[in-house]
Amino acid sequence: MIEYQSVITCPFCGASKEETMPDNACQVFYQCHNCKAIIKPREGDCCVFCSYGSVPCPPVQKDGPC
Repeated sequence: MIEYQSVITCPFCGASKEETMPDNACQVFYQCHNCKAIIKPREGDCCVFCSYGSVPCPPVQKDGPC
């Protein structure tokens, strides 16, 4: 079963927020709701949810690592 909700945590300020992940794409940018920083994935990860979320993105859940 694919999960579409993930709690993303800002690596700069530590703020967390539950977000709905896109079903068919990796999200490579995310703006923190608290400090407004633009977050990018860590090297080797396909998206911000794989790097900073509580659940990896749906494409990774379906097919494994990008």
